[in-house]
Amino acid sequence: MESRKVKQPMEILDAGRTAAALPYTALVAALARVAHELNNGLLCVPERQVVEVDATSTLLCMPAIGHDLGITKIVTVHRGNDAYALPTIQGEVIVFDAKSGQRLVLLDGPTVTARRTAAITLLAIDTLVPNRPRSALLIGTGVQAREHVQALLEYMDIRLFWIAGRTYRRAAEFAQTLSTTGSSFTPIAIADIPPEGLGSDVVIALTTAQWPVIPVKLAPETLAIGVGAFRPDMAELPPDLLRLRRVVVDNLQGAKREAGDLIQAALDWSQVSDLAQMLDGACSREHLPTAFKSVGHASWDLAAARVAVRHLEESHENTR
Repeated sequence: MESRKVKQPMEILDAGRTAAALPYTALVAALARVAHELNNGLLCVPERQVVEVDATSTLLCMPAIGHDLGITKIVTVHRGNDAYALPTIQGEVIVFDAKSGQRLVLLDGPTVTARRTAAITLLAIDTLVPNRPRSALLIGTGVQAREHVQALLEYMDIRLFWIAGRTYRRAAEFAQTLSTTGSSFTPIAIADIPPEGLGSDVVIALTTAQWPVIPVKLAPETLAIGVGAFRPDMAELPPDLLRLRRVVVDNLQGAKREAGDLIQAALDWSQVSDLAQMLDGACSREHLPTAFKSVGHASWDLAAARVAVRHLEESHENTR
């Protein structure tokens, strides 16, 4: 991909323009390509830097470099920002040409994170189940839940959803905001989900829970996905469910540090599969009862940057 068609000055995309530059079909394909490059040692992706700003605030810095583009995602997490009427998470993705260092575009960091995370879920579903799902139970009512609904609608045309929240009222209010012609959103409280689940084809947890929220006795054909928990003291997938299923992660090294679900279950890491290795055929893609854990990786942001740069190139060509 030729990236230097985007000229100076560097373009700055707000949240809306960043989202528009990252359509899910292109993003899923770009993630599959990046996963192959990562698995074959073709990317430089150092471990992310975590810097304490104060007792409740953190700076995160995540670089990734490919043969064509490089990115650095800079994110701040300030848990006291309600006092300033500002979002807890703020950040940018700086995209530059790998050959010259020329800055190409500045993307909205939270938007990139939300969309590439949802796209990893889509890629996992494509890889791990034989048929595209027709129904989904989403546990959570935050930004990632909203983005996953959009992704499942846009990419997989799922129209039957259950939305689980900490309370029925919270779930109902969230579901009301999702009203879409031709789609069904049924609210439920997390505590009211039966151990067998609700019969959906996929269950996706999008919370910061410190205890498992995914039903422990899901039917074998239901794919279980944990997305929200991102620290060793958090968990969405129950240990008893994990021990009965093949476990796949989006990035094995990151999961060993951050996947509290797997750490607390004391799984044998040699039995945990990496999604990139499955895509490359290094691990069996046999369709088995599966649990998928997503922890995030800077290479996924690089994939999003490629899609955004291509989008800008095509936009410029169309306006000439």
